[in-house]
Amino acid sequence: MALDVKLLYLFNDFAGKSQIFDTLIIFLAAYSQYFIVTAFLLLLYFSVYSKREKLRIFWITTISIIIARLGITEIIRFFYHRPRPFLTLQVNKLLSDSQWFYSDTEWSFPSGHSAFFFAMATAIYLYNKKWGTWFFIAAILMNISRVVAGVHYPSDILGGAIVGVAVGYLVVYFAEKWKLKEIGKLL
Repeated sequence: MALDVKLLYLFNDFAGKSQIFDTLIIFLAAYSQYFIVTAFLLLLYFSVYSKREKLRIFWITTISIIIARLGITEIIRFFYHRPRPFLTLQVNKLLSDSQWFYSDTEWSFPSGHSAFFFAMATAIYLYNKKWGTWFFIAAILMNISRVVAGVHYPSDILGGAIVGVAVGYLVVYFAEKWKLKEIGKLL
């Protein structure tokens, strides 16, 4: 049995043993994403950054998310079709069929949630280390819960995290490089 499947079962075996734990995993896997995005928007809105800085952070984070989730992740999925664990293996399903939101043709690798939230955390971290650290923690917890719930293999999460971090870093890098060139033109 491949290491990836062994790790999946290691995490997924925690499911179904405690109603409290299962409820937490269901929340993290299916619903925490809305709270994470809302937290980002509220933190940014009420922050001490100037309006211009707030817009810059918002747009750079949004562009990072779009490129990672709707760009790179979907390109990889176009060429590599890996079924989700709950379709091919006997796993403990914590989410009901109405919570899965997946059809048989929605591929597992790389994790779109992982790409989305790691791109977000990276972009935020590069502007505000304190906030970024909390967003990385939230992304890790949410994505591990998706393995526990049987939605993803661990390598799906790792692949999405690599995509997200790389894209977040590159978008911030090029945005800052462009900003410096524009400032130089003004001088």
